[in-house]
Parts: sequence; C-alpha cells; structure tokens
Amino acid sequence: MTFEIDQVYCDNAATTPVNSEVLDEMLPFYTKSFGNPSGLYMLSQDSKAAIEFARDKIAKVINCESSEIIFTSGGTESNNLAIKGLCLPVKNNSQNEIIISTIEHHAVIHPAEQLKKIGYELKYSNVNDEGMIDIQNFENLITDKTKFVSIMLANNEIGSIQNISNLVQIVREKEKEFKNKIYFHTDAVQAIGKINVDVKSLGVDLLSISGHKFNAPKGVGALYVKEDIVVEPLLDGGGQERQNRSGTENVPSIVGLGKAIEIAEKNRENFFSHTKLLSEKFINDLKNFIPEVVIHSSSNGLPNIVNFSIPNIQGEPILIGLDFKGIMASSGSACSTASVEPSHVLLAKGVNDKLALGSVRLSFSLTNKIEEIEYIIESLVEIYKELIN
Repeated sequence: MTFEIDQVYCDNAATTPVNSEVLDEMLPFYTKSFGNPSGLYMLSQDSKAAIEFARDKIAKVINCESSEIIFTSGGTESNNLAIKGLCLPVKNNSQNEIIISTIEHHAVIHPAEQLKKIGYELKYSNVNDEGMIDIQNFENLITDKTKFVSIMLANNEIGSIQNISNLVQIVREKEKEFKNKIYFHTDAVQAIGKINVDVKSLGVDLLSISGHKFNAPKGVGALYVKEDIVVEPLLDGGGQERQNRSGTENVPSIVGLGKAIEIAEKNRENFFSHTKLLSEKFINDLKNFIPEVVIHSSSNGLPNIVNFSIPNIQGEPILIGLDFKGIMASSGSACSTASVEPSHVLLAKGVNDKLALGSVRLSFSLTNKIEEIEYIIESLVEIYKELIN
C-alpha cells in the first residue's frame, strides 16, 4: 500500500513545535505587554506578574514552591547552574567527588569534566543492558568525599527511566553515615509531559527542565532548587531571579513555558498511551519485515522513543533515505549529529561499536498517527532492500 503523506516528523525528543495555544498566550508580551519586569510602572508590573504566574504553573506541575523555580535559557543552562552553582564555590576541600551516570546528556558530562580539570574526582555510575543504573556499583561509588550526584530521570536516546527516589534514598543513607551533605540533581528534560515528575516523591535537591521538549519555545527552561539550597549564579548583573540568574527575563518565552507545561501535564496520560501504541506497532511491524533488527530502546522506558539498528547497515544512509521520503528522524542524540563517534549511551549499555554507529532514533508525539507508522515501515523496508543489494 502506498500512502500519500508529505511529511512525517518523528524527532520529538530533539525538539517540538510550539503549541498554538502557547503561541497565542505569548504574543501579547512581544507587543502590547512588552515592559521590562524590573520597572515600577504598570506596564512592567504586568510582565512581572506574568512571570510569577508562569512560575506558579511550573511549581504546581512538579509539586514544589514557586520560590524554588529559577528560569533559565533551557536544559543546558539548568544543568550547568546546578552542577557549577554548587561545586564551583569550594567551601569544603574534603568533598571533591562528583558522580554521574555513563548515559548522561553532554550538558551534564561536559560541565562535570570541566570541574575535573580544577581538582574534582569524576566517577561514572554504570548501567545494565536496559540502560538502568547498576545499584550496587552506584552505592559503592559514594564515599565521604562525595559532594554532588547527577542521574538523569529519563534518557534522551533510549528512554530508560531511572528509579530516582531509590537512588536518592541510598544517597541519604550515606549522608547519615558520613555526616556530609550530598546534593542530588536530576536532568528531567525528557520526562516532563511523559511521566509524573514530582520533586517531593523523587526527593531530589535540583531538577532541570527544558521548554522546547514539550511544545514551548526554544531557549527557555527552568531549574528547581530546593528551598534550603543556595547556588552560586553563573551570570552576574542586575540580580534577577532572586539573584540566581541575572539578565532581563525572556517574558514571552517564560509565559509560553508556563502554558506549555500546563498543557503537557493535562495531556500526559493520553500522550503515554498514544505513543506507547505507536511504538509497539512500529517495533512489531519492523521485526516482522526485518527480523534481524536490534532494538536498543528500553522496554519499560519512555513510550515515545524507539532506537534501533539494522546489522551491517549504517544509520546515515537510512536517515537520508527516510528524509527523501519526507520522514524526519535522528541518529542517537540530536545534539551530537555532527559527530561520527558511536553513541556513548549505546556503548554504555553494551552495544558494540558497529551497531551503535548504525542506530536510528524515532520519537513520537500525540500528533503522530497509525497511518504514519505504516508509511515509515513501508519506507524502511524499501530503503533496507536498496541498501542490502
């Protein structure tokens, strides 16, 4: 069967389009309500009120106080502020260890590596073949010198969802044993709108959010910081965001972030069931037509992410073939598409170099349809037949 489909977007883990309701809510703050939130007159106070309204919406979704939300430019800045904001002020030289997982996003890995250059010891917590943290290995890494732990809630390449509350409990027991505070941060960029994200249930000290992963604009995000924790700002200036993040606030995008997270939470259960249906159909059909396919995504992970390789076929020609047919997908992480190196996430879970280099990731949303899955499968089979001849 041939489908008349012009374009199929299946790279939602990389970015998402701005929701029309979100855009409508943002537009007045570009034109009519354009005031600088730091001003005293009414126009500025309108902007200030809009920021606080958005802050309240985010706090409600993740179950925290609005005062615990710091607006940032996105996930990368939130991760950097969490890591450097707590580890750069060296107040206790006896605590000089950082623990991260082997499957973190580069926005966590690279700041941690920078801190390694100034004297921190960087430790990597291993994962199993499902991309889940090896609990015994994790526990063994924690010592009386551990200061900071960062383990992502949901992985952007394979979708594995960590039991963060369990890992936090292990850290809290170690705190009691060593009588030292150990900060726990989680990158929840991929989790918002897909699974329940409750900072009190998770028990974390800090949590990162990025708007463009759930239909808010690019360039806006947030960092949850538990009320009794003080982070050193990365940006100094006018003292916005309660001295935590100087710079005139991006009011329209912050308004968009608040609206988008509200919509994402409302649609969360529908998103989960719909994308799970799409992913299961895709995997089952792909296995039927190409039995040798290897699925890398976690079986109990995020429902919208499917990561696979076809042995002896590179990922790039598959992606090019899909693009010719109007299908947009990615290879591993969208943030490293210029690299020819195999995905560090797949290598960490035991995938060999050749298969890792051939990986393709599809990530679905509520707007994707069953008919599109059938079209993608049809296209993949055609591409596969061309590539093996």
